[in-house]
Amino acid sequence: MHSPALLSRERLRTVVVPDHADLARQVAARIAEVIRRANAEGRHAVLGLATGSTPVGVYRELVRLHRDEGLSFARVITFNLDEYWPMAPDSLHSYRRFMREHLFDLVDLPPGQAHVPDGTLARDDVEAACAAYEAAIRTAGGIDFQLLGIGKTGHIGFNEPGSGAQSRTRLIRLDAVTRRDAAADFFGEANVPREAITMGVATILEAREVALLATGEHKAAIIRRAVEGDVTPTIAATFLQRHPNTTVWLDDAAAADLTRVATPWLLDEVQWTPALTERAVTWLSRTVGRAILKLTAHDYAEHGMSSLVAEHGTPGAVNGRVFNVLGAKIRGKSKLPQGARVVCFSPHPDDDVISMGGILRKLAENGNAITVAYMTSGNIAVFDHEVRRHLDVADRLRRERGLDDGAWSALRRTVLDALAAKVPGTVDIPEVQDFKRVIREAEAVSGLEASGLSAANARFLNLPFYRTGTVKKDPVGPADVRIVRDLLAALSPEYVFVAGDLSDPHGTHRMCKEAIDGALAELWPARPRGPHRTRDARPVDTPFALGGAPEVWLYRGAWQEWPVAEATWLVPLSAEELGAKIQAIFKHQSQKDSAPFPGQDEREFWQRVEARNTDTARVLDRLGLAEYYAMEAYVVD
Repeated sequence: MHSPALLSRERLRTVVVPDHADLARQVAARIAEVIRRANAEGRHAVLGLATGSTPVGVYRELVRLHRDEGLSFARVITFNLDEYWPMAPDSLHSYRRFMREHLFDLVDLPPGQAHVPDGTLARDDVEAACAAYEAAIRTAGGIDFQLLGIGKTGHIGFNEPGSGAQSRTRLIRLDAVTRRDAAADFFGEANVPREAITMGVATILEAREVALLATGEHKAAIIRRAVEGDVTPTIAATFLQRHPNTTVWLDDAAAADLTRVATPWLLDEVQWTPALTERAVTWLSRTVGRAILKLTAHDYAEHGMSSLVAEHGTPGAVNGRVFNVLGAKIRGKSKLPQGARVVCFSPHPDDDVISMGGILRKLAENGNAITVAYMTSGNIAVFDHEVRRHLDVADRLRRERGLDDGAWSALRRTVLDALAAKVPGTVDIPEVQDFKRVIREAEAVSGLEASGLSAANARFLNLPFYRTGTVKKDPVGPADVRIVRDLLAALSPEYVFVAGDLSDPHGTHRMCKEAIDGALAELWPARPRGPHRTRDARPVDTPFALGGAPEVWLYRGAWQEWPVAEATWLVPLSAEELGAKIQAIFKHQSQKDSAPFPGQDEREFWQRVEARNTDTARVLDRLGLAEYYAMEAYVVD
């Protein structure tokens, strides 16, 4: 339990649940209570439902409760928040189709009791349909439980910045940030609809209970604004502060910017653990703009940290301790593994060089036996024009050499015909998917060669969960875990590198880590989960071979970097080493210039890497530590 002081800045009840599955279970259990209570009262339960990746776990748990525990939806009425307009109900992007695939068709909900705004209406008919939607909610008795996600603009439903507290169900023009955020689902921003039908803020606030869910680092900033900021039409989620029964459900990553998590010493007395001390002193140094060894008693007192000085005796004692801890994190080539077995798991065929291209080269130079395991094909992230370009290269070579291969000509025709007939956002035929997979595999090998390795170091796992041909993936299953487990069992690595970045826009990194965690748990059930790098516990420098289990290093991808206070190790790179890393990234030509899934950052991946690695080095410099050109950061799990 948190003290009232720690929660004093939060204007909404906020629950943080570290485990994603547990968060989904708790919210689904609450929905089940609402259904059973309403049914016991002799009436239908009325649910307001949301779409997107965040509530999928909740729907999966509701389906399990229906299948295994007899939870019935026969006396449930549902109203979805929104739908793109125009949008055919059978489109891959339709929210009606989303709900059918994740919930409606998997439980005993009568079709006539499931309501989703109609994306097929003519513009002249939309206003009347929206009024009818509001009337249907009133006729049902109002919404008992409203499930919400939150967009990066702070929208709930599609209530974009400027939406008023009195707004009702209506057609709304989508914000540019929202459309860019949805670009991954539509295979390009140009294909995202410009309008949507959405419940209004007033409609949402009339629900008797509201649950807002958010997961991932990329939601942390807007969550802090929604929970701790003033009510404003520019962030529709802040209107929930006026609702008497709203709960915000977060994972650790989404909660990271809340004051109680980021800077709890500003709110109340804290227990100064080594990890919290390190984080607080680093924050103080950056806040006052002075190196750690120059921080004074006045600096500590002005920022609510006098108790830390009292605990250590003097500012100098605190400063020196944290300075030494940070300095000990720096690991040059001579302090990295040598002659060891190393497996690097790369969710997509370029995450290895983007995230750990610097250490990968150093590990190769140190004579380690390295295997880079590419977990998914990454084929949906290849533009159609790349396929045409590679077909043209192969065709020119065939003509120049006078080769006449009927099978090749037939495949070429099949692929070109499929691309010509393709509608944006539709699933590629298997031949095109294979072609795109091979393009990315060839780029991955080229990237390895630029990093001092070769094709012999690559393994292409092509995990089944990814093979849908769409942005929406299947859940990670036993087959995925088995493939990863078999690789680990065969190689018996001493070090394993895993993507710990939870901000990729399509969630693949998170799913890949789930498969790896499952495989590690099967192979080494007694594997120590520490030294787990959390905000409340420092890692210890222990041998890698505890119980035969490998030491797991977490890297982050193209979206964010580990803060220096949270990192276990910091690996310096020279200007030449950073340049070589960027050259390896350049080998992924299908992702260069204009990546299909850039997220909110419009820079190319190599530009993000250059900025991130040099910024990490500059942070150390400003803290008063040794000056390096660039740095990669890692957390030992």
